[in-house]
Amino acid sequence: MNNWDALDDQAVVVSRALAMDAVQKVGNGHPGTAMALAPVAYTLFQRILKHDPSNPNWLGRDRFVLSAGHSSLTLYIQLFLSGYGLELSDLQSFRTAGAKTPGHPEFGHTAGVEITTGPLGSGISSAVGMAMAARYEKGLLDPENKTSLFEHDIWVIASDGDLQEGISSEACSLAGTQELGNLKVIYDDNRISIEGDTHVAFTEDVSLRFKAYGWNVIEVAGLPNGDVDQVALENAMVKVQSEKSKPSLIRLKTVIAWPAPKAQGTAESHGSALGADEIAATKIVLGLDPDKSFDVPDPVLKHSRKVLERGAALKAQWDNELATWAKSNPEKSELLKRLQSRELPKNWEQAIPTFESGKDLATRAASGKVINAIAGVLPEFWGGSSDLAGSNNTSINGGGSFLPATSKMKDATPYGRIVHFGIREHAMGAILNGIALHGLTRAFGGTFLVFSDYMRGAVRLAALMNIPSIFIWSHDSIGLGEDGPTHQPVEHIASLRLIPNLAIVRPADANETAVAWREILIRDKPVGLALSRQNLPVFERSASNSADGVAKGAYVIAEPKSAPDVILIATGSEVNVAIEASRILAEQNISARVVSAPCLEWFEEQSDSYKESVLPKNLRARVSIEAGVGAGWQKYVGDNGEIISLEHFGASASAGSLFKEYGFTADNIVLAAKRTIARA
Repeated sequence: MNNWDALDDQAVVVSRALAMDAVQKVGNGHPGTAMALAPVAYTLFQRILKHDPSNPNWLGRDRFVLSAGHSSLTLYIQLFLSGYGLELSDLQSFRTAGAKTPGHPEFGHTAGVEITTGPLGSGISSAVGMAMAARYEKGLLDPENKTSLFEHDIWVIASDGDLQEGISSEACSLAGTQELGNLKVIYDDNRISIEGDTHVAFTEDVSLRFKAYGWNVIEVAGLPNGDVDQVALENAMVKVQSEKSKPSLIRLKTVIAWPAPKAQGTAESHGSALGADEIAATKIVLGLDPDKSFDVPDPVLKHSRKVLERGAALKAQWDNELATWAKSNPEKSELLKRLQSRELPKNWEQAIPTFESGKDLATRAASGKVINAIAGVLPEFWGGSSDLAGSNNTSINGGGSFLPATSKMKDATPYGRIVHFGIREHAMGAILNGIALHGLTRAFGGTFLVFSDYMRGAVRLAALMNIPSIFIWSHDSIGLGEDGPTHQPVEHIASLRLIPNLAIVRPADANETAVAWREILIRDKPVGLALSRQNLPVFERSASNSADGVAKGAYVIAEPKSAPDVILIATGSEVNVAIEASRILAEQNISARVVSAPCLEWFEEQSDSYKESVLPKNLRARVSIEAGVGAGWQKYVGDNGEIISLEHFGASASAGSLFKEYGFTADNIVLAAKRTIARA
């Protein structure tokens, strides 16, 4: 190895000892993988990655994703040695309250952690999104390929478990189709999981599998003693750096917990402390003092932190090149500044259409029109669907298909704005997360609401990281009709509302949809947009019931001429039915206020005074109407109120007949209103 010396060997030894010590101190964790991967992570951070530890968010950096998030010490130890701000005390407080070193890496919590990982398969799948984002951003800033400023690699360490999860198959298949040459995965092939030898369930030839996906695959065997062959590993890393036309998989054979005399190669070392005796024995094998814990000799730390100098030099060179590029490309430079600041163009919202009242339009169709209007003024806006673009209305007219230059598909372009995710909902969600984490663009992905089940893990991670992934879910209720109960979401909206940080927006008409999109881009937070398949009337608007009320989550869309006797609260397609019911009630001298509540999460953010103005506490006669399970509505209607909901699955029939059969009619709302008034 070029310039590899005894201090590098000692740094790897120290890394292994720190992994044992940190888990032993807290009494729980995953030492074995971190021990085995110490030379892998050290080589990456010290010799391969383009990064600057003193500037963790440097735009020109390579990204590193520890998909095997349970082995968080693999990352934390290198962040400590490299000088990212983690200190020895942080490793000593591993997995304890308030520590910078939680059990799994958490985005936004620890400098140098690019993504929250832990759910297996999610990291490698989001890394595919990062690689796609890097290519799209290259198209925004340097489509003529005049500079390497906006080129970098996405490095991943993945485990057997990552590759067993279905989401990784989905994402890696797409990565091969996309020819993502900037994606480099190191597969830790240690053949051990919690239940022991992975061959009890995982016997396929992974190398052939990834070759079939269209990946470049290099196999690196271990040394005869079980250790990682560092020379062969680094040679493989350098080799895949030059591979630009295919994603690369380095299949690295390792022995978990090497060189622990008894624990190496065992399932127990995966997720349990080794114990004092085994740690002492291992330290003796490593040439360390068995009586010392968390021992990091000054020469080792000083040597390891020389990477700060390398990183600073790389960034300084990049900054100089950027300054030169900016002078020659003033418009692109201004675009880059805007994208980095997450600002939107001046007066961008003027492009959002206003829809004429008196006509009928499905909110999915309205969303499609808004998407295209936004795309006209936001070049950073792109996305697609899981093979449902025509149904979800997620295409950008003239945007071109995001596909590699070698693709023979129609309208293919490496910088296209339309992403064809294929029928891979879970991977789509994770890829959107990777794009959001990469930082400069705004991407969306669509499918039917009922299939949000397939992508829930990725949606939850978007909310957990609080990143601006945009999930478009059309066919939002039994209103989709004849496709029947397998495709009719019933519990989904209520279930998704349970996820913290996630806003669920179910607009009632085209103009609510338009304002929802405006708010989504302004807020820049994780969001799910639930849209109708069926046409809905576009409501008459005035200053008193402007669709701008969507920005507050809930607002009065129809106010009676006299003080209200009852409040009808509805979302989506049921708002029109509630308005119809209010008219019938008016004919019977009962005054009903109709509240459209497209986003309860946004409503909860409003001031108490605003919430009181919409839902006054002294008006206890209330009815909620939503074509799904009623969970969650008790909060808004109270003990005195009525909930019109659907507590069972739907059926294959027309939307009109289903709404009538299941009670989503004006007449049924009128009866419910009278019951709650009688109790008030």
